Amino acid sequence: KNGDTANAQVVAGGKGRGDGLHQLNGPTDVLIDKETDSLIICDRDNRRVVRWSRRSGTTQGEIVVDNIDCARLAMDEQRNLYVSDYEKHEVRRYQLGEKNGSLVAGGNGTGDGLNQLTA
Repeated sequence: KNGDTANAQVVAGGKGRGDGLHQLNGPTDVLIDKETDSLIICDRDNRRVVRWSRRSGTTQGEIVVDNIDCARLAMDEQRNLYVSDYEKHEVRRYQLGEKNGSLVAGGNGTGDGLNQLTA
């Protein structure tokens, strides 16, 4: 039932707010990567995207993308990760293991132009 936490289990973070790999700070979105049985989390206030294994015994995440003001996540069928950057008004696509990503939308400041995004 809604709000029932008696049977809930912490699967990522849970060690208080902070910037350690065992902590989250202002998470804004999460998706499940079924291929790796892991969670991919926008850890916005830490300016990073992290991956947490769903296997028991996991005590920390690994940084997938850093230096990003991430707001939302998506993954396509080829397992490309799409991350929206609130600060830069853009969406970037990341292939597995890629750190820089490719600009796929926005990136030209905020606005209502066809090449712009707005928050």
